[in-house]
Amino acid sequence: MKLEDLISYQDVQTHLNGKRTKHLLFGNGFSIAYNSDIFSYTALSKFIENIEDDLIKKLFSSLNTKNFELIMQQLDNFCLIASIFSSDKDLVTRINNASEKLKTSLIDAVKELHPEHVFTIPEGKSRSCYSFLESYLSSNGYVFSTNYDLLLYWVLIRNKSVHAIDGFGRDSERYTEEFRSNDIVEYSELRWGKYKREQTIFYLHGTLPLFDTGVDIIKEEYDSNHYLLDKVKQRMERKEYPIFVTAGDSREKLTHIMHNKYLSFCYDKLSSIEGSLITFGFNFGDYDAHIIDAINNAAHFGKKVPNRLWSVYIGVYSDADMEHINRIKQKIKCKVTLYNAKTVNIWGDD
Repeated sequence: MKLEDLISYQDVQTHLNGKRTKHLLFGNGFSIAYNSDIFSYTALSKFIENIEDDLIKKLFSSLNTKNFELIMQQLDNFCLIASIFSSDKDLVTRINNASEKLKTSLIDAVKELHPEHVFTIPEGKSRSCYSFLESYLSSNGYVFSTNYDLLLYWVLIRNKSVHAIDGFGRDSERYTEEFRSNDIVEYSELRWGKYKREQTIFYLHGTLPLFDTGVDIIKEEYDSNHYLLDKVKQRMERKEYPIFVTAGDSREKLTHIMHNKYLSFCYDKLSSIEGSLITFGFNFGDYDAHIIDAINNAAHFGKKVPNRLWSVYIGVYSDADMEHINRIKQKIKCKVTLYNAKTVNIWGDD
């Protein structure tokens, strides 16, 4: 079977509408569809290769790959081997430092290559993407993203979606039992948790505006003087970094997720969805086993559970993608159907 023989995205929608709750999981293909010059691994690696850092350049050159996850996994493996076979503690420290530097460089690259502000996205593209997302959100579905960028956040806030709830809210910092009209009530920054029961948007691997203070998960936002990305940059200049899951392999990713209350909540939500899941731009690679595990938890494989995940529809963009999914789909313990991802027009016509 060839790519053109697969069912279309519209076929999937027509089949599911009114039958089961549908949810969306998307990966980097969502952002690449908007602009591949910015959001592809090739673009990010080119940016990092131009950084004046000989160590980072040597890592990309010696491993001959643009895949950040592979490089970080190699570093983690090398560090483990060195800690067992080498008595040179400085060597282990240097490897750890190289891994941290690469992770920091990835965040810097996403920040620097990112469109400047929300209105950089043309109105037509923003409305088209909003319509695509609302088809899930307005029918009680959830949207899960593994991307770090702001595209999802920008589209939803620009179009004032009433169904998009990310779990963040403000708390009153000053309370008086007897409220008077001239009392000044101060509110906290945006903290995660107040609306988590109603949450419909989940950043499985973190995203640029989310920061962990050690006590709270907070979200940066626009104000009258600064674009959101400016405020993210200001925090990073203070050596505060966004919540990003940048580990090399799936086990390390899951470890990172489980040590962060926001990320673990998002992961648990994916692990408990019911109905059907549609994926776009997510390739179920060697580093995504934790995502497959979450899907399998939701599917309750081998158990007679009425309210569970029944099916997954995976978008593939090429014959090679299709061959890959066909090789690994037996790992997913519910019905798997492939569809032609080229039939999805998320960002509209140029």
